[in-house]
Amino acid sequence: MENNSDQLVALRHSMSHVMAEAVLSIYPQAKIAIGPAIDNGFYYDFDLPEALKEEDLKEIRKKMKKIISGNYSFEKRVVSRAEALKMFSGQPYKLELINELPGDEQITIYTQNTFIDLCRGPHVEKTGSLAADGFKLLSIAGAYWRGDEKKQMLTRIYGTAWQSREELNDYLDHLKEIEKRDHRTLGKELDLYSTHENAGAGLIYWHPKGARIRSIIEDFWRREHFRNGYELVYTPHIGRSWLWQTSGHLDFYSESMYAPLSIDDVDYYLKPMNCPFHIMIYKSSLRSYRELPFRWAELGTVYRYERSGVLHGLLRVRGFTQDDAHIICTPEQIEDEILKVLRFSLFIWRSFGFKEIKAYLATAPEKYVGDEQMWDQATESLKKAIAEESLEYEMDEGGGVFYGPKIDLKIKDALGREWQMTTIQFDFNLPERFDMTYMAADGSVKRPYMVHRALLGSLERFFGVLIEHYGGAFPVWLAPVQAAVIPVQWPGKP
Repeated sequence: MENNSDQLVALRHSMSHVMAEAVLSIYPQAKIAIGPAIDNGFYYDFDLPEALKEEDLKEIRKKMKKIISGNYSFEKRVVSRAEALKMFSGQPYKLELINELPGDEQITIYTQNTFIDLCRGPHVEKTGSLAADGFKLLSIAGAYWRGDEKKQMLTRIYGTAWQSREELNDYLDHLKEIEKRDHRTLGKELDLYSTHENAGAGLIYWHPKGARIRSIIEDFWRREHFRNGYELVYTPHIGRSWLWQTSGHLDFYSESMYAPLSIDDVDYYLKPMNCPFHIMIYKSSLRSYRELPFRWAELGTVYRYERSGVLHGLLRVRGFTQDDAHIICTPEQIEDEILKVLRFSLFIWRSFGFKEIKAYLATAPEKYVGDEQMWDQATESLKKAIAEESLEYEMDEGGGVFYGPKIDLKIKDALGREWQMTTIQFDFNLPERFDMTYMAADGSVKRPYMVHRALLGSLERFFGVLIEHYGGAFPVWLAPVQAAVIPVQWPGKP
């Protein structure tokens, strides 16, 4: 159902402005924040003098229809900073945005009827271009200003907008199907898992039936990893601070890490990822080119801080088990290794019933570590593997992280929704930081290539996607209950 054409983006952005005008006409004291177009719809954030109720959406919708019928033009104007500050003098959220704009940035506003907004666009030409029967206000939610829990809680109104009533109805039917398959609802109905806010938000309790499915998945995962030349490793849940300082996590990732534990007056951290521990195994002895490649996999539980507002069932949690793997090899081996891991990934996804798979190849950003030749070789190996498998893909030029190019595999579920799952990520940073080396055939000491590979991503998130893909009706090999005996008493018989 997702449609992000330029035309629809302009339509939905325009509809968010119409909604903001309608809200201000009902609540003149309201303060407006931001209102972008999003996938399949739009929203706008407001600081309102009173709490909104679902029935209030009817009045807002009615006002919106009146604005649409007025056929007002969306007019763009460039203004000076002084004009903008004066224009939005009673709107603190807009003033904050204006004051943060670079001094040389052009400031544009859009007006329609009586409404003025700080905005870059795009918009349709007139409100009359919007389908009065092609939109619906969907829900009300709380949203912190700029996503910061320390700032004001605003009221967010979500809506969807399409080019016709027929398209709207199709989308609303699609939403009903999504709601019916919601893994949080099915998880409870099928007694698969639970969460307990009072015992710790964002943590998953696997019930016997869910744990049985997980066990089947893990058994399949281990068996196929052994068949594909991997070895399994197990690593601790905590590590001393120097480990995370060396890896760079304390410098660049500390906001997603939990506070340190003091053990024997030394700081330890819960691990947010497994890679430094696998590197420690590698460095436990001198390595030779004859030993490489290493393919080490782990179902490793990691812990990452997520804001409470973004926690979402199995899909966004604070503790999860990542099906991590690291391939450590020589530069000469990398092309074959990438092809093998891509083929393995595709096999696993198809085994679970996902047939529509697309690759996204991200290349070097403006600033990166490692030399250009390494990046070129790594990127070329990713391209060749994709071509070898005739996989549909898109290039994301400059979209790679600073430490290496990557492939992201996205799957489509039964409802046509795309989920980003597998990542095959080069890393030229950690081998350097941890001084990883091997003895080459000529007796020289060289740096190995290292590739991170999370296949399912995390067992929790994968399970959530799996529940919704099958609507809880799992294939027989995954079903926790495969048969049920129902006693039937024959009429007239004791």
